[in-house]
Amino acid sequence: MAEDAKPLLIKRYASRRLYNTETSDYVTLEDIAAFIRQGREVQIVDLKSGDDLTRQYLLQIIAEHESRGENVLPVDVLTDLVRSYTTQAQSVVPQFLAASFEMLREGQSKMMENFSAMPNPMASMPGFEALQRQQEAFLKSMMAGWGAAVAEGEGGAEGASGRDELDAIKKQLAELQSKLSKL
Repeated sequence: MAEDAKPLLIKRYASRRLYNTETSDYVTLEDIAAFIRQGREVQIVDLKSGDDLTRQYLLQIIAEHESRGENVLPVDVLTDLVRSYTTQAQSVVPQFLAASFEMLREGQSKMMENFSAMPNPMASMPGFEALQRQQEAFLKSMMAGWGAAVAEGEGGAEGASGRDELDAIKKQLAELQSKLSKL
């Protein structure tokens, strides 16, 4: 877990190729985007100067996705971002965006927690428990029926009782379905 906490170091060579220092191979922008989607922090540095190029490459990844028609940022948001570079609001916009995305992440996390804690909506349906019991009995009779079919082939009399149970279950299931359709 501690390894995931430190950023994945990507070095950019003079040839503009990107080198993953963990796996010792070259990567593409799409590979870097995949690392980020997996939850990894990424840092991209220029090999020669040591300059941090992460921001430039992240913007390039976003621009490529936007140019492919994967529009995430509405035009009015992009326009406001451009305007913010020419106004005194420069200092407020980055903090606002960071806080907004943090709230979005927290909201998604809480929504997933709440969703997983929700009871099964089918469980509140009238007759659901009876339907579950019928399905369990049906499966048991099917399993017993397979054994009875083998025994019947050998001259056993268990096949007839298995069919009787199955017929009773089918009848009960039909009655249950009739009751449910009236609700």
